[in-house]
Parts: sequence; structure tokens; C-alpha cells
Amino acid sequence: MLHIFCPHCGELRSEEEFHSSGQAHIPRPLDPNTCTDEEWGNYMFFRDNPRGLHHELWIHAAGCRQYFNATRDTLTYEILETYKIGTKPQFTDKTDSPKAATQALGEKV
Repeated sequence: MLHIFCPHCGELRSEEEFHSSGQAHIPRPLDPNTCTDEEWGNYMFFRDNPRGLHHELWIHAAGCRQYFNATRDTLTYEILETYKIGTKPQFTDKTDSPKAATQALGEKV
């Protein structure tokens, strides 16, 4: 079972209390009325599906009911960090992950 840290509650809780809500950091068009059908369709329906680190929007549905972001490795399902909406992620690519840092230190020794 996965345990997820809620940045609002400040507690590590069971994954059963949370729901993923898709990709994080998707900017809404400033003026939706001027968007073409293609631009609006891309905003509404098309999402990244990377192999590796991915920033996702989550909700603590059975707890505080607050949304937050999480950085998750889609290969290992490991959640590297959770952070409140409006803050920047600490991990932005594979070289930033704790595992990569540990491996790099091991190689230097």
C-alpha cells in the first residue's frame, strides 16, 4: 500500500484517501472566447503521458478535501514529493530525483 503526504494536513495517509485528478500545471487560456476549436480541444483533452517523472494534481478526498500537486515516477509509482498548488516542484527531471543523486554519489566514491 502506498502512503501519501498531504501538504495541507501535514500527515502521511493511506492512498485510499486520495484520488489523482490528472496532469498538473496546465495553464487555462487567458481568453477562452478567442481560442480556436483546436486550441480549446488541446486544453481540454490532451495531456502528457511521460515515462518517468510526472507532475500530477491530486485531491485528499477522504480527508481535508484540498487539492495539491505531486511529483511521481510513472515507472516505479514512487511519489517523490507533494506540494501545495502555486508552489514550484523541487524535482523537474530525472536527474533531480533522489535515486539519481544517490547513484551519482555512489559512482564518485
